[in-house]
Amino acid sequence: QVQLVESGGGLVQPGGSLRLSCAASGSIVSIKNMDWYRQAPGKQRELVAIITRGGSTQYADPVKGRFTISRDNAKSSVYLQMNSLRPEDTAVYYCNADVLVDVRWGYQDYWGQGTPVTVSS
Repeated sequence: QVQLVESGGGLVQPGGSLRLSCAASGSIVSIKNMDWYRQAPGKQRELVAIITRGGSTQYADPVKGRFTISRDNAKSSVYLQMNSLRPEDTAVYYCNADVLVDVRWGYQDYWGQGTPVTVSS
Protein backbone atom coordinates (compact mmCIF):
# COMPACT_ATOMS: atom_id res chain seq x y z
CA GLN A 1 0.00 0.00 0.00
CA VAL A 2 2.70 2.48 1.01
CA GLN A 3 6.34 2.46 -0.02
CA LEU A 4 9.15 4.61 1.31
CA VAL A 5 12.22 4.73 -0.92
CA GLU A 6 15.47 6.32 0.27
CA SER A 7 18.32 7.51 -1.90
CA GLY A 8 21.49 9.55 -1.62
CA GLY A 9 23.72 7.37 0.53
CA GLY A 10 27.30 6.56 -0.34
CA LEU A 11 30.95 6.92 0.59
CA VAL A 12 32.19 10.32 1.74
CA GLN A 13 35.36 11.60 3.37
CA PRO A 14 35.31 13.02 6.90
CA GLY A 15 34.15 16.61 6.82
CA GLY A 16 32.14 16.04 3.68
CA SER A 17 28.42 16.30 3.00
CA LEU A 18 25.60 14.10 1.75
CA ARG A 19 21.91 14.70 1.17
CA LEU A 20 19.50 11.83 1.74
CA SER A 21 16.04 11.77 0.20
CA CYS A 22 13.00 9.66 0.98
CA ALA A 23 9.83 9.60 -1.09
CA ALA A 24 6.58 8.01 0.03
CA SER A 25 4.16 6.62 -2.52
CA GLY A 26 0.92 4.65 -2.54
CA SER A 27 -2.60 5.22 -1.26
CA ILE A 28 -1.70 8.07 1.07
CA VAL A 29 -4.33 10.28 2.68
CA SER A 30 -2.00 12.15 5.00
CA ILE A 31 1.46 11.93 6.55
CA LYS A 32 2.10 13.08 10.09
CA ASN A 33 5.69 12.89 11.40
CA MET A 34 8.55 11.92 9.10
CA ASP A 35 11.79 10.76 10.69
CA TRP A 36 15.30 9.58 9.96
CA TYR A 37 16.87 6.77 11.96
CA ARG A 38 20.24 5.12 11.62
CA GLN A 39 21.79 1.82 12.61
CA ALA A 40 25.53 1.39 12.84
CA PRO A 41 27.14 -2.07 12.68
CA GLY A 42 26.63 -3.91 15.96
CA LYS A 43 24.46 -1.15 17.43
CA GLN A 44 20.76 -0.54 17.93
CA ARG A 45 18.76 1.63 15.58
CA GLU A 46 18.65 5.22 16.85
CA LEU A 47 16.58 8.27 16.04
CA VAL A 48 18.44 10.98 14.15
CA ALA A 49 15.83 13.65 13.41
CA ILE A 50 12.08 14.26 13.37
CA ILE A 51 9.98 16.70 11.37
CA THR A 52 6.26 17.27 11.88
CA ARG A 53 3.79 18.05 9.11
CA GLY A 54 3.97 21.68 10.17
CA GLY A 55 7.75 21.75 9.94
CA SER A 56 8.81 21.55 13.58
CA THR A 57 12.07 19.67 14.00
CA GLN A 58 14.02 17.79 16.66
CA TYR A 59 17.51 16.34 16.47
CA ALA A 60 19.56 13.80 18.35
CA ASP A 61 22.41 15.44 20.26
CA PRO A 62 25.23 13.89 18.16
CA VAL A 63 23.94 15.51 14.95
CA LYS A 64 22.73 18.90 16.21
CA GLY A 65 24.26 21.73 14.23
CA ARG A 66 25.47 19.39 11.47
CA PHE A 67 22.32 17.74 10.08
CA THR A 68 19.17 19.43 8.79
CA ILE A 69 15.86 17.66 8.20
CA SER A 70 13.29 19.10 5.80
CA ARG A 71 10.21 17.93 3.95
CA ASP A 72 8.07 18.66 0.93
CA ASN A 73 4.47 17.78 1.77
CA ALA A 74 3.35 18.13 -1.84
CA LYS A 75 5.86 15.43 -2.83
CA SER A 76 5.39 13.29 0.31
CA SER A 77 9.14 13.50 0.73
CA VAL A 78 11.64 14.08 3.51
CA TYR A 79 15.30 15.02 3.24
CA LEU A 80 18.35 14.91 5.47
CA GLN A 81 21.21 17.28 4.72
CA MET A 82 24.30 15.96 6.47
CA ASN A 83 27.31 18.26 6.80
CA SER A 84 30.64 17.93 8.60
CA LEU A 85 30.32 14.16 8.49
CA ARG A 86 32.36 12.06 10.91
CA PRO A 87 33.37 8.40 10.83
CA GLU A 88 30.92 7.76 13.67
CA ASP A 89 28.07 8.81 11.37
CA THR A 90 28.67 5.62 9.37
CA ALA A 91 25.44 3.64 9.41
CA VAL A 92 22.47 2.53 7.38
CA TYR A 93 19.97 5.40 7.37
CA TYR A 94 16.26 4.62 7.41
CA CYS A 95 13.27 6.79 6.63
CA ASN A 96 10.17 6.41 8.79
CA ALA A 97 6.73 7.97 8.41
CA ASP A 98 3.36 7.98 10.17
CA VAL A 99 0.94 7.50 7.28
CA LEU A 100 -2.84 7.59 7.05
CA VAL A 101 -4.15 5.35 4.26
CA ASP A 102 -7.68 4.92 5.60
CA VAL A 103 -9.40 6.93 8.32
CA ARG A 104 -10.75 3.67 9.77
CA TRP A 105 -7.24 2.43 10.54
CA GLY A 106 -5.57 5.53 11.86
CA TYR A 107 -1.95 6.47 11.27
CA GLN A 108 0.42 3.56 10.73
CA ASP A 109 4.19 3.30 10.83
CA TYR A 110 6.11 2.66 7.60
CA TRP A 111 9.83 2.16 7.00
CA GLY A 112 12.09 2.44 4.02
CA GLN A 113 14.66 -0.19 3.08
CA GLY A 114 17.60 1.91 4.21
CA THR A 115 20.49 3.62 2.45
CA PRO A 116 24.08 3.07 3.59
CA VAL A 117 26.35 5.97 4.50
CA THR A 118 30.06 5.39 4.98
CA VAL A 119 32.34 8.15 6.24
CA SER A 120 35.94 7.19 5.70
CA SER A 121 39.18 8.50 4.26
